Amino acid sequence: MQTAGAPAPAGTAEGDRLATGKLGTLDIVFFVVSAAAPLTVAVSSAPLSFLIGGIGAPGAMLASGVVLILFAIGFTAMSRFVRNTGAFYAYAAAGLGKPVGIGIAFVTVIAYTFLLIGFYALLGFFANITFSQLFGIDLHWGVWSAVSVLLIGFLGYRRIDVGAKVLAVLLTAEVLILFLISVAAIIQNSGAIAETAAASFDPKNVFFVPGASVLFVFGFGAFLGFEGTVIYAEEAKRPERTVPRATYIAIAFLAIFYAFTYWALTVAFGVDGIIALANSDRFEEMMFIAGDKTLGAWAGAVMQVLIITSFFACALAFHNACARYVFSLGRERLLPAAFARTHPRMSSPHVASIVLSALSLLVMTGGALSGTDPYMGLSLWTYAVGVAGLVFAQGVAAVSVIGFFWKDRRGYGVGRVVVAPVLGALGLLASFTIIITHFDLVSGAEGPINWVMIASVPLEFVLGIIVGLVIRRRAPQHYAALTQSVTVVPVDTEPAVETEGALDR
Repeated sequence: MQTAGAPAPAGTAEGDRLATGKLGTLDIVFFVVSAAAPLTVAVSSAPLSFLIGGIGAPGAMLASGVVLILFAIGFTAMSRFVRNTGAFYAYAAAGLGKPVGIGIAFVTVIAYTFLLIGFYALLGFFANITFSQLFGIDLHWGVWSAVSVLLIGFLGYRRIDVGAKVLAVLLTAEVLILFLISVAAIIQNSGAIAETAAASFDPKNVFFVPGASVLFVFGFGAFLGFEGTVIYAEEAKRPERTVPRATYIAIAFLAIFYAFTYWALTVAFGVDGIIALANSDRFEEMMFIAGDKTLGAWAGAVMQVLIITSFFACALAFHNACARYVFSLGRERLLPAAFARTHPRMSSPHVASIVLSALSLLVMTGGALSGTDPYMGLSLWTYAVGVAGLVFAQGVAAVSVIGFFWKDRRGYGVGRVVVAPVLGALGLLASFTIIITHFDLVSGAEGPINWVMIASVPLEFVLGIIVGLVIRRRAPQHYAALTQSVTVVPVDTEPAVETEGALDR
Protein backbone atom coordinates (compact mmCIF):
# COMPACT_ATOMS: atom_id res chain seq x y z
CA MET A 1 0.00 0.00 0.00
CA GLN A 2 1.09 3.58 -0.43
CA THR A 3 -0.28 6.96 0.33
CA ALA A 4 -1.96 9.03 -2.34
CA GLY A 5 0.43 10.92 -4.52
CA ALA A 6 3.54 9.23 -3.15
CA PRO A 7 6.14 7.75 -5.48
CA ALA A 8 5.80 4.05 -6.14
CA PRO A 9 7.40 2.25 -3.23
CA ALA A 10 10.40 0.10 -3.75
CA GLY A 11 9.82 -3.59 -3.51
CA THR A 12 6.25 -4.09 -4.62
CA ALA A 13 6.91 -6.41 -7.53
CA GLU A 14 5.84 -10.03 -7.33
CA GLY A 15 9.46 -11.18 -7.26
CA ASP A 16 10.29 -9.43 -4.01
CA ARG A 17 7.46 -10.43 -1.73
CA LEU A 18 7.79 -12.94 1.06
CA ALA A 19 5.33 -15.77 1.55
CA THR A 20 2.34 -14.60 3.58
CA GLY A 21 0.34 -16.56 6.11
CA LYS A 22 3.02 -19.18 6.76
CA LEU A 23 3.80 -18.61 10.45
CA GLY A 24 1.54 -18.98 13.46
CA THR A 25 2.16 -17.62 16.94
CA LEU A 26 4.14 -20.63 18.16
CA ASP A 27 6.26 -20.73 14.99
CA ILE A 28 7.44 -17.18 15.66
CA VAL A 29 7.96 -17.97 19.35
CA PHE A 30 10.24 -20.87 18.36
CA PHE A 31 12.35 -18.55 16.20
CA VAL A 32 12.70 -15.95 18.94
CA VAL A 33 13.35 -18.31 21.86
CA SER A 34 15.79 -20.33 19.76
CA ALA A 35 17.73 -17.14 19.03
CA ALA A 36 18.06 -16.61 22.79
CA ALA A 37 19.45 -20.17 23.14
CA PRO A 38 18.23 -21.03 26.68
CA LEU A 39 20.60 -23.97 27.20
CA THR A 40 23.72 -22.01 26.26
CA VAL A 41 22.61 -19.17 28.53
CA ALA A 42 22.12 -21.57 31.42
CA VAL A 43 25.48 -23.27 30.83
CA SER A 44 27.60 -20.18 30.17
CA SER A 45 25.94 -17.12 31.74
CA ALA A 46 24.53 -18.63 34.94
CA PRO A 47 27.95 -19.43 36.49
CA LEU A 48 29.28 -15.95 35.73
CA SER A 49 26.12 -14.31 37.06
CA PHE A 50 26.46 -16.12 40.39
CA LEU A 51 30.21 -15.55 40.46
CA ILE A 52 30.17 -11.80 39.89
CA GLY A 53 26.61 -10.74 40.73
CA GLY A 54 25.75 -13.10 43.57
CA ILE A 55 22.63 -14.90 44.70
CA GLY A 56 20.22 -12.43 43.06
CA ALA A 57 20.82 -13.80 39.54
CA PRO A 58 17.32 -15.39 39.27
CA GLY A 59 15.65 -12.12 40.29
CA ALA A 60 17.71 -10.17 37.74
CA MET A 61 16.37 -12.40 34.98
CA LEU A 62 12.81 -11.60 35.99
CA ALA A 63 13.55 -7.88 36.28
CA SER A 64 15.12 -7.84 32.80
CA GLY A 65 12.02 -9.53 31.45
CA VAL A 66 9.77 -6.90 33.06
CA VAL A 67 11.70 -4.09 31.32
CA LEU A 68 11.37 -5.84 27.98
CA ILE A 69 7.65 -6.44 28.51
CA LEU A 70 7.22 -2.70 29.13
CA PHE A 71 8.99 -2.04 25.84
CA ALA A 72 6.91 -4.68 24.07
CA ILE A 73 3.62 -3.11 25.22
CA GLY A 74 4.19 -0.06 23.03
CA PHE A 75 6.24 -1.93 20.44
CA THR A 76 3.38 -4.31 19.63
CA ALA A 77 0.85 -1.46 19.57
CA MET A 78 2.98 0.13 16.86
CA SER A 79 3.02 -3.15 14.92
CA ARG A 80 -0.61 -2.49 13.87
CA PHE A 81 0.55 0.50 11.86
CA VAL A 82 4.10 -0.38 10.80
CA ARG A 83 4.48 -3.87 9.38
CA ASN A 84 7.77 -4.43 7.61
CA THR A 85 10.36 -7.19 7.72
CA GLY A 86 12.91 -4.43 8.34
CA ALA A 87 11.46 -4.14 11.86
CA PHE A 88 13.66 -1.67 13.78
CA TYR A 89 14.40 0.21 10.55
CA ALA A 90 10.73 0.82 9.82
CA TYR A 91 9.85 1.51 13.45
CA ALA A 92 12.62 4.05 13.98
CA ALA A 93 11.78 5.73 10.66
CA ALA A 94 8.11 6.04 11.61
CA GLY A 95 8.81 7.36 15.11
CA LEU A 96 12.01 9.39 14.74
CA GLY A 97 12.41 10.03 11.01
CA LYS A 98 13.85 8.13 8.07
CA PRO A 99 17.54 9.06 8.60
CA VAL A 100 17.39 7.61 12.12
CA GLY A 101 15.67 4.54 10.70
CA ILE A 102 18.48 4.02 8.22
CA GLY A 103 21.03 4.47 11.01
CA ILE A 104 19.32 1.78 13.06
CA ALA A 105 19.11 -0.47 9.99
CA PHE A 106 22.89 -0.28 9.60
CA VAL A 107 23.47 -1.02 13.29
CA THR A 108 21.02 -3.91 13.39
CA VAL A 109 22.07 -5.75 10.25
CA ILE A 110 25.74 -5.53 11.26
CA ALA A 111 24.89 -6.68 14.80
CA TYR A 112 22.93 -9.67 13.47
CA THR A 113 25.78 -10.59 11.11
CA PHE A 114 28.41 -10.40 13.85
CA LEU A 115 26.27 -12.47 16.21
CA LEU A 116 25.66 -15.07 13.52
CA ILE A 117 29.39 -15.40 12.80
CA GLY A 118 30.11 -15.71 16.52
CA PHE A 119 27.52 -18.47 16.91
CA TYR A 120 28.94 -20.41 13.96
CA ALA A 121 32.39 -20.26 15.59
CA LEU A 122 31.00 -21.42 18.95
CA LEU A 123 29.06 -24.19 17.24
CA GLY A 124 32.24 -25.49 15.64
CA PHE A 125 34.16 -25.16 18.90
CA PHE A 126 31.69 -27.18 20.97
CA ALA A 127 31.04 -29.72 18.20
CA ASN A 128 34.78 -30.43 18.03
CA ILE A 129 34.92 -31.07 21.80
CA THR A 130 31.71 -33.09 22.06
CA PHE A 131 32.23 -35.39 19.08
CA SER A 132 35.83 -35.98 20.11
CA GLN A 133 34.98 -36.83 23.73
CA LEU A 134 31.76 -38.80 23.20
CA PHE A 135 32.21 -40.44 19.80
CA GLY A 136 35.95 -40.35 19.10
CA ILE A 137 35.43 -38.23 15.98
CA ASP A 138 38.16 -35.60 15.97
CA LEU A 139 37.52 -33.04 13.24
CA HIS A 140 38.79 -29.46 13.17
CA TRP A 141 36.30 -26.90 14.48
CA GLY A 142 36.30 -25.22 11.08
CA VAL A 143 34.85 -28.35 9.48
CA TRP A 144 31.93 -28.41 11.90
CA SER A 145 31.33 -24.69 11.42
CA ALA A 146 31.40 -25.03 7.63
CA VAL A 147 28.96 -27.95 7.69
CA SER A 148 26.64 -25.91 9.92
CA VAL A 149 26.79 -22.94 7.55
CA LEU A 150 25.79 -25.18 4.64
CA LEU A 151 22.94 -26.88 6.52
CA ILE A 152 21.55 -23.61 7.82
CA GLY A 153 21.97 -22.03 4.39
CA PHE A 154 19.89 -24.88 2.93
CA LEU A 155 17.13 -24.35 5.51
CA GLY A 156 17.26 -20.59 5.03
CA TYR A 157 16.85 -21.07 1.27
CA ARG A 158 13.63 -23.00 1.77
CA ARG A 159 10.21 -21.83 2.98
CA ILE A 160 10.21 -20.19 6.39
CA ASP A 161 7.87 -22.81 7.90
CA VAL A 162 10.45 -25.56 7.23
CA GLY A 163 12.96 -23.81 9.49
CA ALA A 164 10.27 -23.29 12.11
CA LYS A 165 9.62 -27.02 12.31
CA VAL A 166 13.33 -27.76 12.78
CA LEU A 167 13.56 -25.16 15.53
CA ALA A 168 10.52 -26.58 17.29
CA VAL A 169 12.25 -29.95 17.69
CA LEU A 170 15.64 -28.57 18.73
CA LEU A 171 14.24 -26.02 21.16
CA THR A 172 11.94 -28.54 22.82
CA ALA A 173 14.90 -30.83 23.49
CA GLU A 174 17.08 -28.18 25.16
CA VAL A 175 14.22 -26.76 27.23
CA LEU A 176 13.21 -30.26 28.33
CA ILE A 177 16.64 -31.19 29.73
CA LEU A 178 16.85 -27.94 31.72
CA PHE A 179 13.32 -28.44 33.01
CA LEU A 180 14.04 -32.03 34.10
CA ILE A 181 17.20 -30.97 35.95
CA SER A 182 15.38 -28.09 37.64
CA VAL A 183 12.39 -30.15 38.73
CA ALA A 184 14.63 -32.96 40.01
CA ALA A 185 16.69 -30.44 42.00
CA ILE A 186 13.57 -28.98 43.61
CA ILE A 187 12.11 -32.40 44.46
CA GLN A 188 15.38 -33.67 45.93
CA ASN A 189 16.01 -30.52 47.97
CA SER A 190 12.50 -29.42 48.86
CA GLY A 191 13.59 -28.29 52.30
CA ALA A 192 15.65 -25.48 50.76
CA ILE A 193 12.82 -23.98 48.70
CA ALA A 194 11.78 -21.23 51.11
CA GLU A 195 15.31 -20.08 51.96
CA THR A 196 16.55 -20.02 48.36
CA ALA A 197 13.45 -18.27 47.04
CA ALA A 198 13.73 -15.54 49.65
CA ALA A 199 17.40 -14.94 48.82
CA SER A 200 17.11 -15.26 45.04
CA PHE A 201 14.30 -12.73 44.61
CA ASP A 202 15.06 -10.33 47.45
CA PRO A 203 15.35 -6.85 45.83
CA LYS A 204 18.45 -6.04 47.89
CA ASN A 205 20.23 -9.05 46.32
CA VAL A 206 19.10 -8.05 42.83
CA PHE A 207 19.46 -4.26 42.69
CA PHE A 208 21.65 -3.25 45.63
CA VAL A 209 24.72 -5.47 45.53
CA PRO A 210 28.15 -4.52 44.12
CA GLY A 211 27.67 -6.80 41.12
CA ALA A 212 24.12 -5.70 40.30
CA SER A 213 25.12 -4.06 37.02
CA VAL A 214 26.83 -7.26 35.94
CA LEU A 215 23.66 -9.22 36.60
CA PHE A 216 21.87 -7.05 34.07
CA VAL A 217 24.66 -7.31 31.51
CA PHE A 218 23.98 -11.05 31.42
CA GLY A 219 20.27 -10.54 32.04
CA PHE A 220 19.55 -8.46 28.94
CA GLY A 221 22.05 -10.46 26.91
CA ALA A 222 19.98 -13.57 27.61
CA PHE A 223 17.01 -12.14 25.66
CA LEU A 224 18.89 -11.41 22.43
CA GLY A 225 16.66 -11.71 19.39
CA PHE A 226 13.29 -11.21 21.12
CA GLU A 227 12.56 -8.34 18.71
CA GLY A 228 12.52 -10.92 15.92
CA THR A 229 8.77 -11.33 16.32
CA VAL A 230 8.12 -8.23 14.21
CA ILE A 231 10.66 -9.28 11.57
CA TYR A 232 8.30 -12.12 10.64
CA ALA A 233 5.16 -9.93 10.47
CA GLU A 234 5.02 -10.16 6.67
CA GLU A 235 5.01 -13.96 6.81
CA ALA A 236 2.68 -14.34 9.79
CA LYS A 237 -0.91 -15.47 9.86
CA ARG A 238 -3.06 -12.53 11.03
CA PRO A 239 -0.02 -10.50 12.10
CA GLU A 240 -2.09 -7.93 13.99
CA ARG A 241 -2.75 -10.70 16.53
CA THR A 242 0.11 -13.13 15.95
CA VAL A 243 2.99 -10.67 16.43
CA PRO A 244 1.87 -9.20 19.81
CA ARG A 245 1.01 -12.65 21.16
CA ALA A 246 4.35 -14.11 20.05
CA THR A 247 6.24 -11.17 21.58
CA TYR A 248 4.58 -11.43 24.97
CA ILE A 249 4.81 -15.22 25.07
CA ALA A 250 8.49 -15.24 24.09
CA ILE A 251 9.59 -12.61 26.62
CA ALA A 252 7.45 -14.02 29.43
CA PHE A 253 8.61 -17.57 28.76
CA LEU A 254 12.28 -16.61 28.69
CA ALA A 255 12.05 -14.48 31.85
CA ILE A 256 10.19 -17.13 33.84
CA PHE A 257 12.21 -20.06 32.50
CA TYR A 258 15.57 -18.38 33.12
CA ALA A 259 14.54 -17.33 36.63
CA PHE A 260 13.21 -20.83 37.36
CA THR A 261 16.37 -22.55 36.05
CA TYR A 262 18.72 -20.22 37.93
CA TRP A 263 16.68 -20.57 41.12
CA ALA A 264 16.69 -24.39 40.77
CA LEU A 265 20.49 -24.22 40.77
CA THR A 266 20.39 -22.44 44.13
CA VAL A 267 18.00 -25.12 45.40
CA ALA A 268 20.34 -27.86 44.16
CA PHE A 269 23.42 -26.45 45.92
CA GLY A 270 21.96 -24.18 48.60
CA VAL A 271 22.45 -20.43 49.08
CA ASP A 272 25.99 -20.79 50.37
CA GLY A 273 26.79 -23.78 48.18
CA ILE A 274 25.97 -22.06 44.88
CA ILE A 275 28.23 -19.12 45.74
CA ALA A 276 31.00 -21.48 46.86
CA LEU A 277 30.72 -23.44 43.60
CA ALA A 278 30.70 -20.20 41.59
CA ASN A 279 33.99 -19.24 43.25
CA SER A 280 35.61 -22.65 42.72
CA ASP A 281 37.77 -23.88 39.85
CA ARG A 282 34.81 -25.84 38.50
CA PHE A 283 32.36 -22.94 38.27
CA GLU A 284 32.08 -23.32 34.46
CA GLU A 285 30.73 -26.85 34.97
CA MET A 286 27.89 -25.69 37.24
CA MET A 287 25.00 -26.89 35.08
CA PHE A 288 26.74 -30.17 34.24
CA ILE A 289 27.41 -30.83 37.93
CA ALA A 290 23.76 -30.10 38.66
CA GLY A 291 22.73 -32.56 35.96
CA ASP A 292 24.99 -35.30 37.34
CA LYS A 293 23.75 -34.63 40.87
CA THR A 294 20.04 -34.67 40.07
CA LEU A 295 19.63 -37.03 37.10
CA GLY A 296 22.89 -38.94 36.82
CA ALA A 297 25.90 -38.95 34.49
CA TRP A 298 23.73 -39.40 31.38
CA ALA A 299 22.39 -35.87 31.78
CA GLY A 300 25.84 -34.34 31.29
CA ALA A 301 26.38 -36.30 28.08
CA VAL A 302 22.96 -35.30 26.78
CA MET A 303 23.66 -31.65 27.55
CA GLN A 304 26.93 -31.80 25.66
CA VAL A 305 25.05 -32.87 22.55
CA LEU A 306 22.19 -30.43 23.12
CA ILE A 307 24.58 -27.49 23.44
CA ILE A 308 25.52 -28.15 19.82
CA THR A 309 21.90 -28.31 18.71
CA SER A 310 21.16 -25.19 20.80
CA PHE A 311 23.83 -23.22 18.96
CA PHE A 312 22.56 -24.66 15.68
CA ALA A 313 19.02 -23.49 16.47
CA CYS A 314 20.36 -20.12 17.55
CA ALA A 315 22.38 -19.69 14.36
CA LEU A 316 19.39 -20.73 12.23
CA ALA A 317 17.16 -18.18 13.94
CA PHE A 318 19.70 -15.38 13.50
CA HIS A 319 20.38 -16.40 9.89
CA ASN A 320 16.68 -16.13 9.06
CA ALA A 321 16.33 -12.79 10.87
CA CYS A 322 19.45 -11.32 9.27
CA ALA A 323 18.46 -12.51 5.79
CA ARG A 324 15.13 -10.74 6.16
CA TYR A 325 16.81 -7.53 7.26
CA VAL A 326 19.12 -7.66 4.24
CA PHE A 327 16.11 -8.46 2.03
CA SER A 328 14.25 -5.46 3.44
CA LEU A 329 17.15 -3.09 2.85
CA GLY A 330 17.48 -4.42 -0.70
CA ARG A 331 13.79 -3.78 -1.26
CA GLU A 332 14.29 -0.24 -0.01
CA ARG A 333 17.29 0.12 -2.36
CA LEU A 334 19.54 0.88 0.58
CA LEU A 335 21.45 -2.25 -0.44
CA PRO A 336 21.71 -3.65 -4.00
CA ALA A 337 18.27 -4.50 -5.42
CA ALA A 338 19.34 -8.13 -5.99
CA PHE A 339 18.97 -8.74 -2.25
CA ALA A 340 15.23 -8.08 -2.59
CA ARG A 341 14.63 -11.08 -4.83
CA THR A 342 12.57 -13.93 -3.44
CA HIS A 343 12.49 -17.50 -4.65
CA PRO A 344 9.69 -18.02 -7.22
CA ARG A 345 8.47 -21.19 -5.49
CA MET A 346 9.68 -20.90 -1.87
CA SER A 347 8.98 -17.14 -1.52
CA SER A 348 12.09 -17.04 0.66
CA PRO A 349 14.72 -14.25 0.52
CA HIS A 350 17.05 -16.73 -1.16
CA VAL A 351 19.56 -14.24 -2.55
CA ALA A 352 20.08 -12.58 0.84
CA SER A 353 20.29 -16.04 2.43
CA ILE A 354 22.90 -17.28 -0.05
CA VAL A 355 25.07 -14.18 0.30
CA LEU A 356 24.88 -14.38 4.09
CA SER A 357 25.87 -18.05 3.98
CA ALA A 358 28.75 -17.29 1.62
CA LEU A 359 30.04 -14.55 3.89
CA SER A 360 29.78 -16.80 6.96
CA LEU A 361 31.55 -19.64 5.15
CA LEU A 362 34.32 -17.27 4.06
CA VAL A 363 34.90 -16.05 7.62
CA MET A 364 34.83 -19.59 9.06
CA THR A 365 37.27 -20.82 6.41
CA GLY A 366 39.58 -17.85 6.93
CA GLY A 367 39.50 -18.30 10.70
CA ALA A 368 40.23 -22.02 10.45
CA LEU A 369 43.09 -21.64 7.96
CA SER A 370 44.70 -18.80 9.94
CA GLY A 371 44.66 -20.81 13.17
CA THR A 372 42.33 -18.39 14.96
CA ASP A 373 40.93 -19.63 18.25
CA PRO A 374 37.18 -20.06 17.64
CA TYR A 375 36.28 -19.16 21.22
CA MET A 376 38.66 -16.47 22.43
CA GLY A 377 39.77 -15.21 19.03
CA LEU A 378 36.58 -15.10 17.00
CA SER A 379 33.34 -15.68 18.87
CA LEU A 380 33.82 -13.42 21.90
CA TRP A 381 34.59 -10.18 20.08
CA THR A 382 31.94 -10.72 17.39
CA TYR A 383 29.42 -11.54 20.12
CA ALA A 384 30.41 -8.43 22.09
CA VAL A 385 29.97 -6.08 19.13
CA GLY A 386 26.70 -7.78 18.21
CA VAL A 387 25.26 -7.51 21.73
CA ALA A 388 26.18 -3.83 22.05
CA GLY A 389 24.68 -3.03 18.66
CA LEU A 390 21.46 -4.94 19.20
CA VAL A 391 20.75 -3.51 22.67
CA PHE A 392 21.47 -0.02 21.29
CA ALA A 393 19.00 -0.65 18.46
CA GLN A 394 16.41 -1.88 20.96
CA GLY A 395 16.83 1.30 22.99
CA VAL A 396 16.40 3.56 19.96
CA ALA A 397 13.39 1.51 18.83
CA ALA A 398 11.86 2.04 22.27
CA VAL A 399 12.31 5.79 21.90
CA SER A 400 10.77 5.61 18.42
CA VAL A 401 7.61 4.12 19.92
CA ILE A 402 7.32 7.20 22.13
CA GLY A 403 7.84 9.47 19.11
CA PHE A 404 5.28 7.60 17.03
CA PHE A 405 2.47 7.99 19.57
CA TRP A 406 3.53 11.34 21.02
CA LYS A 407 1.07 13.57 19.17
CA ASP A 408 -1.57 10.97 18.36
CA ARG A 409 -2.19 7.96 20.61
CA ARG A 410 -4.32 6.40 17.83
CA GLY A 411 -6.99 5.19 20.22
CA TYR A 412 -4.65 3.65 22.79
CA GLY A 413 -4.48 4.62 26.45
CA VAL A 414 -1.66 6.65 28.00
CA GLY A 415 -0.39 3.63 29.90
CA ARG A 416 0.20 1.52 26.79
CA VAL A 417 1.75 4.05 24.40
CA VAL A 418 3.33 6.58 26.75
CA VAL A 419 4.06 5.28 30.25
CA ALA A 420 5.13 1.72 29.36
CA PRO A 421 7.31 2.77 26.38
CA VAL A 422 9.02 5.49 28.45
CA LEU A 423 9.85 3.00 31.20
CA GLY A 424 10.98 0.42 28.65
CA ALA A 425 13.18 2.95 26.85
CA LEU A 426 14.80 4.06 30.11
CA GLY A 427 15.48 0.45 31.03
CA LEU A 428 16.97 -0.45 27.65
CA LEU A 429 19.13 2.67 27.40
CA ALA A 430 20.31 2.03 30.96
CA SER A 431 21.17 -1.55 30.00
CA PHE A 432 23.19 -0.29 27.02
CA THR A 433 25.08 2.03 29.37
CA ILE A 434 25.74 -0.87 31.73
CA ILE A 435 26.98 -3.05 28.88
CA ILE A 436 29.49 -0.51 27.55
CA THR A 437 30.77 0.31 31.05
CA HIS A 438 31.35 -3.41 31.70
CA PHE A 439 32.25 -4.31 28.15
CA ASP A 440 35.28 -6.36 29.15
CA LEU A 441 32.93 -8.92 30.71
CA VAL A 442 31.18 -9.37 27.37
CA SER A 443 34.20 -9.21 25.07
CA GLY A 444 36.74 -11.04 27.22
CA ALA A 445 39.30 -8.45 26.10
CA GLU A 446 41.23 -5.79 28.00
CA GLY A 447 42.48 -2.34 27.12
CA PRO A 448 41.70 0.11 24.29
CA ILE A 449 40.39 -2.60 21.96
CA ASN A 450 37.15 -2.55 23.95
CA TRP A 451 36.58 1.12 23.16
CA VAL A 452 37.29 0.46 19.49
CA MET A 453 34.58 -2.20 19.45
CA ILE A 454 32.15 0.02 21.38
CA ALA A 455 32.80 2.97 19.05
CA SER A 456 31.80 0.90 16.03
CA VAL A 457 28.14 1.04 17.10
CA PRO A 458 27.62 4.84 17.15
CA LEU A 459 29.77 5.14 14.01
CA GLU A 460 27.46 2.77 12.14
CA PHE A 461 24.46 4.72 13.44
CA VAL A 462 25.85 8.11 12.38
CA LEU A 463 26.89 6.74 8.98
CA GLY A 464 23.33 5.55 8.39
CA ILE A 465 21.91 8.94 9.35
CA ILE A 466 24.30 10.65 6.93
CA VAL A 467 23.25 8.27 4.14
CA GLY A 468 19.61 9.13 4.85
CA LEU A 469 20.26 12.85 4.73
CA VAL A 470 22.19 12.50 1.46
CA ILE A 471 19.35 10.50 -0.10
CA ARG A 472 16.83 13.12 1.06
CA ARG A 473 18.83 15.85 -0.65
CA ARG A 474 19.98 14.12 -3.83
CA ALA A 475 17.19 11.57 -4.49
CA PRO A 476 13.93 12.97 -3.06
CA GLN A 477 11.75 10.45 -4.91
CA HIS A 478 13.76 7.55 -3.50
CA TYR A 479 13.57 9.14 -0.05
CA ALA A 480 9.80 9.57 -0.31
CA ALA A 481 9.38 5.89 -1.18
CA LEU A 482 11.39 4.63 1.79
CA THR A 483 9.48 2.60 4.42
CA GLN A 484 6.46 2.31 2.09
CA SER A 485 7.12 -1.31 1.11
CA VAL A 486 5.00 -3.18 3.63
CA THR A 487 3.07 -6.39 3.61
CA VAL A 488 -0.29 -6.51 1.88
CA VAL A 489 -2.87 -6.26 4.65
CA PRO A 490 -5.91 -8.58 4.58
CA VAL A 491 -9.16 -6.76 3.90
CA ASP A 492 -10.58 -7.53 7.34
CA THR A 493 -7.77 -5.75 9.20
CA GLU A 494 -6.68 -2.16 9.54
CA PRO A 495 -4.08 -0.77 7.12
CA ALA A 496 -0.49 -1.36 8.21
CA VAL A 497 0.93 1.88 6.87
CA GLU A 498 1.26 5.19 8.57
CA THR A 499 0.19 8.51 7.16
CA GLU A 500 2.45 10.20 4.65
CA GLY A 501 3.37 13.01 6.99
CA ALA A 502 4.65 10.75 9.76
CA LEU A 503 6.78 8.61 7.47
CA ASP A 504 8.25 11.39 5.37
CA ARG A 505 10.17 13.06 8.18
